[in-house]
Amino acid sequence: MAELTHYIGGTRVAGTSGRFADVFNPATGEVQAKVPLATQAELDAAVDRAAAAQPAWAATNPQKRARVMMEMVRLINRDMDKLAEALSREHGKTIPDAKGDVQRGLEVIEFCIGTPHLLKGEYTDNAGPGIDMFSMRQSLGVVAGITPFNFPAMIPLWKMGPALSCGNAFILKPSERDPSVCLMLAELFTEAGLPDDILQVVNGDKESVDAILDNETIQAIGFVGSTPIAAYIYERGCANGKRVQCFGGAKNHMIVMPDADMDQAADALIGAGYGAAGERCMAISVAVPVGDETADRLVEKLVPRIEKLKVGPYTAGDDVDYGPLVTGAAKERALGLVNSGLEQGAELVVDGRDFSLQGYEDGFFVGPHLFDRVTKDMDIYKQEIFAPVLCTVRAQSYEEAIGLAMDHEYGNGTAIFTRDGDTARDFAHRINIGMVGVNVPIPVPLAYHTFGGWKKSGFGDLNQHGPDAFKFYTRTKTVTARWPSGLKEGGEFAFKAMD
Repeated sequence: MAELTHYIGGTRVAGTSGRFADVFNPATGEVQAKVPLATQAELDAAVDRAAAAQPAWAATNPQKRARVMMEMVRLINRDMDKLAEALSREHGKTIPDAKGDVQRGLEVIEFCIGTPHLLKGEYTDNAGPGIDMFSMRQSLGVVAGITPFNFPAMIPLWKMGPALSCGNAFILKPSERDPSVCLMLAELFTEAGLPDDILQVVNGDKESVDAILDNETIQAIGFVGSTPIAAYIYERGCANGKRVQCFGGAKNHMIVMPDADMDQAADALIGAGYGAAGERCMAISVAVPVGDETADRLVEKLVPRIEKLKVGPYTAGDDVDYGPLVTGAAKERALGLVNSGLEQGAELVVDGRDFSLQGYEDGFFVGPHLFDRVTKDMDIYKQEIFAPVLCTVRAQSYEEAIGLAMDHEYGNGTAIFTRDGDTARDFAHRINIGMVGVNVPIPVPLAYHTFGGWKKSGFGDLNQHGPDAFKFYTRTKTVTARWPSGLKEGGEFAFKAMD
């Protein structure tokens, strides 16, 4: 059985704690590797090394730091197949999904090539008599990222790229469920020219997380995961004087208006609701057709599409629509919520509870589910299921439909399908949700915009990637300068009053 490592000082380093977590093959249910869980002492030692190396990296001019990102783009493209295979082997998602995971992270690295422009300050000539004022953006020092299992390449790259480009040293604590791709990415950064100790990958569990939160050297923390943990990290990190951004859970609604193209809406829901087995914070898990006739037409379109979905291991190639969930615990939780939906009165139109795959009976596969006539008091509506389960909530009007999304505690993403521009414009302007799609089911912004949810989906003032990331990982210093033009007798400068 493979024993994974940390990545410290530009090389793989064995753990010393004696504690390990299991890394499963989600398709078979077997343990395929052990990952070390760092102690506070191990984490602190990695931080100390990063702090010692960081000033020289910050002093490296932004163009040279950008060249590391340029080389990283080449290396990721070179190793795309290897990265995707490693990701699929531990997470379970299909190879096309895994490549998409890597690709969306790669796009942020491409954006970071513009670091010299993004770090430019402002300048005012002659702010006062002989006085100039200018600002500069400077690195924070050592910063950290705590990233989730569902996008083990994309989200670490979203954090690492901007943080490193800004001149910081970075401590990454990836998910212990699928850590291998992060170790591979760290090796690629070293190959791309990143100095040793500027990027450290420290595997761990809550002990490592708390060590990050309490370490006085770490200046900022980025997190993606569940809302309860996001709230915990945000509160404890802020209490310790750190800059913190945390992104939590989601319950994304897609409103389907009576004038929508029903085939287009149904196809969109298949991809957005069941792709990657529903393990996406931007997955559509609630369809809200407006009017019973619209709902009946939509469900009629969905059922045959859902029944044709092919579920299997990533090794089956392109013949698979989605793979298993990441762990047995995730499978048990999802099926528990499905059962609660039945108990609370929802209509289970497509039942995937008895799904079993020959030869993979012990894998963490969950068949596709479709609920109809879900109400907002049900657990399957209130909670993020993170599985291939789509809930249909019937609304009798546009106002009722938009109210469902606006009243929900989560505010990550939402979408509307309609042919009416006025309705779409009203929806986009009124909705209290961070990312909005108009006839686009998963409105994830591109790398040069910014990603972030509202309400209990996001904690902190700044979002991920785009210009916000460069603001988050730097602080502004403003300089007021005056150079006297004359001398008094005795050699003293003749200073002039600013006004």
